[in-house]
Amino acid sequence: MNDARERLLDATYACIARSGLERTTVEDAAREAGVSRATVYRWFPGGREQLLNETIARQTDEFFVRLAAEVADAETFREVVTRALLSAHRWVADHEVLQRLLDTEAGRLLPAIVAEMGKLVPAIGRFVEPYLVQEGVAEPAAAGEYVARLVVSLIGSPGRWDLDDPEQVDLLVRTEVLAGLVP
Repeated sequence: MNDARERLLDATYACIARSGLERTTVEDAAREAGVSRATVYRWFPGGREQLLNETIARQTDEFFVRLAAEVADAETFREVVTRALLSAHRWVADHEVLQRLLDTEAGRLLPAIVAEMGKLVPAIGRFVEPYLVQEGVAEPAAAGEYVARLVVSLIGSPGRWDLDDPEQVDLLVRTEVLAGLVP
């Protein structure tokens, strides 16, 4: 990716972290990145909205790349899902910028995250598919998408489950995820 474009995405994130989504402007991002407004529009012809959305998309992608690395050496489906839920929950809870934005600008942030999830759910499904084949699941592609949607949903809204407790997460995976899939 182009250095100026990368700098702009980094700069936009820094502006969001400092001022929030609503107060971040094209001018702020350009100044932070050390580029002109024209450079911003060259890389982000949709202006501010495209710049903000792509910055959110990049952060979301980085989160899931990090999560994939966290579970890469897992040997079983159960271990993959358990580690993923524990790690993702911890990272989301500890992410200061995300938590502040969810508290103050959820209406602006959530639609962008939901749009990005539409792209990531199939990728997550493909990632878990080999584990589902190993488990003997009859339709691993469909099951992978189901698991991806379930995991993403649980990260955002765990309900009665304490995702900080490894024993509860393991129980959740065994009784709610695996039980519905494994013969």
